[in-house]
Amino acid sequence: MYLLENPVLQRELLINLRMTRAFVLLLFYLGLLGLVVFLAWPAQRQLDLTTNPEESRRLVNYVFLGQYLLASLMAPSFAAGSITGEKERKSYEMLLASPLRPGAIVLGKLLASLAHLLLLIFASLPIVMLCLPLGGVSLYEVLALYLALILSVVTFGMISLAASSYFRRTSASLLVTYLVILPLAMMAVTLWAAFENLGETRLLLTVGALPVMCAVICIVLFRKTAARLLHPPDVGSEGKEVVDLEEEAREAVGLVIHSDQFPDWLFAPRKRNDLLADGANPVFDKEMRSEIFSQGTLMLRVVIQVSMVLAIPLMAWFLYIRPYLAPWYISYVVLFNMLVGPVFSAGSVTSERERETLDLLLTTTLSPGQILWPKLLSGLRVSSVLTMFLLWPLLLAVVMVSVFWSNLPAVLGYVGIVLVVCLTTATVALFCAVMFRKTSVALTSTYLAIIMLFALPLALRFFASTYFPYETATPWVVNTAMASPFAVAFQLPVDAQVSEINTMSPNWWFFGGFLAFYLTFNGALAATMAWLFNVRWRMD
Repeated sequence: MYLLENPVLQRELLINLRMTRAFVLLLFYLGLLGLVVFLAWPAQRQLDLTTNPEESRRLVNYVFLGQYLLASLMAPSFAAGSITGEKERKSYEMLLASPLRPGAIVLGKLLASLAHLLLLIFASLPIVMLCLPLGGVSLYEVLALYLALILSVVTFGMISLAASSYFRRTSASLLVTYLVILPLAMMAVTLWAAFENLGETRLLLTVGALPVMCAVICIVLFRKTAARLLHPPDVGSEGKEVVDLEEEAREAVGLVIHSDQFPDWLFAPRKRNDLLADGANPVFDKEMRSEIFSQGTLMLRVVIQVSMVLAIPLMAWFLYIRPYLAPWYISYVVLFNMLVGPVFSAGSVTSERERETLDLLLTTTLSPGQILWPKLLSGLRVSSVLTMFLLWPLLLAVVMVSVFWSNLPAVLGYVGIVLVVCLTTATVALFCAVMFRKTSVALTSTYLAIIMLFALPLALRFFASTYFPYETATPWVVNTAMASPFAVAFQLPVDAQVSEINTMSPNWWFFGGFLAFYLTFNGALAATMAWLFNVRWRMD
């Protein structure tokens, strides 16, 4: 019942592996990996493997780190909706009432959700093996790399599945999973780079310590998830659609959200207990007051607590001890909004389709603008307030650290970068919600689009400057980094007197290009959404 005759595993495998997107994703993944290896392949006709072995080692490291980060981002998208999907489809109780053991359900969901991702990893092995004849890296190192990659993917999948058992919506499960996984992934990448010159030590840690750590995490989470399915506290999906805030506050552990207190009411205002005024926009009132509570406050509490725990050591080091490293803290704030921002907007329109209320909404006297803008402002309000919780330490540092007194323009630039990122993530998420029918697809597409916007220019700049430094198109590729808020933050360093490390002056031209690009981009998305709603309006 666990493997050979597990109906959950068989059903999920048949559905996931036979979908068209599975073949498209495999083609795109291998094509991109092959293109990177082809472009980075040494141009020399003859290589002296005794004097230049670093070429192959560097290429293998780049390919592995790229795969590791991609797998870290893709694992939650495959596994975080395994159990929440059953709750959203109202089939959760039927699954629990089946004769399957909870352990068999968890194992089937885990293997089925990671099967496609593991297939991608194994399919990329022949491409990496092509780099072995270049020298500088052995077969055992490549196998150790893939062992670490597979163990990490399984661990991340188990974390995603455990989070999926605690939430009722895929968006909430996906967000919390990313908040937990990304720090672990970044820590693993940092440790891997730190032990680069200690090849044998890194190999022993990969083969010896990593499997033990991953096994402990997976076993603990597996038992917890199976026990939760054995005695589920969230059965009765119909009754759980209404959130009892008083009961939730009594049972909450740690942070408790009070809708009548500051700053909680900024993102979680109290529900309305009186009638709407004449001429008021009901969509605006509903989105602003009630939509955030449709999935409870557990996700908000977890997001605030995890983000603040991670932010305390970062802001202490980057803002107060080493203030010339302030762009690194801004990068953390931007990364946080990249994760949080889409969650509150990607389901704004798709949820109407899933509840089958979109047609009813379109037949009202409300114009498309009166429907879209409240949904955009609602998601933007919550994500912005949560992001501002991490930004206020920068403003506090301006008062307490004298270094920032002479760098107020750079600080204002940092604030402007964060505000533009908040607007962009919310707008892209709403656009994907208009384009797609399911919240999970819209959320995954939003994350992919944001990564392409914010991270791809950095990768292109690094690749062009490393492998094609003398090409005529390289300066143009390098300048595309102005679309990345990470690159723009480092173009606004604090004063050079703080440390000898900073010798560059703020590049306000770079910052201006960033603002112009994203203001135009967001305006184009807003106009496109309004046009799409107008077309839909006339068709209906």
